[in-house]
Amino acid sequence: MSKTRVFISFDYDHDSVLKEFLVGQSKLPDTPFELADWSIKEPIAGDWEKKAEGRVGAVGVVAVICGENTHTAKGVTAEIKMAQKLGIPYFLLKGYKEKNCTFPVGVTSSDKMYNWTWDNLKLLVGGSR
Repeated sequence: MSKTRVFISFDYDHDSVLKEFLVGQSKLPDTPFELADWSIKEPIAGDWEKKAEGRVGAVGVVAVICGENTHTAKGVTAEIKMAQKLGIPYFLLKGYKEKNCTFPVGVTSSDKMYNWTWDNLKLLVGGSR
């Protein structure tokens, strides 16, 4: 059985550690997914959006990791819009258990933020939302 390819969207300026946690989980033996770790470490200008859209379009799902400042992360907003435009499903993970994690700009009113547990992550990647 092939694994679902996952694009990670996160606030590069504030939540890089959360991305590393997800990378670690992707290495567990029972992981149902593989990460497409294509984070673009460039300013949001020029052809950044074209590169990102190609990367978002090459996965099965986008995992949006939410932290305290996600609502201000322009890259996360752009990646969500790309996923919506391309019809790529996405889900929101609460990055910090004990902190007030914010919804990114551009999500729909029906989007939910899910607690980040191993069981939840496997279900979300599998399409349970």
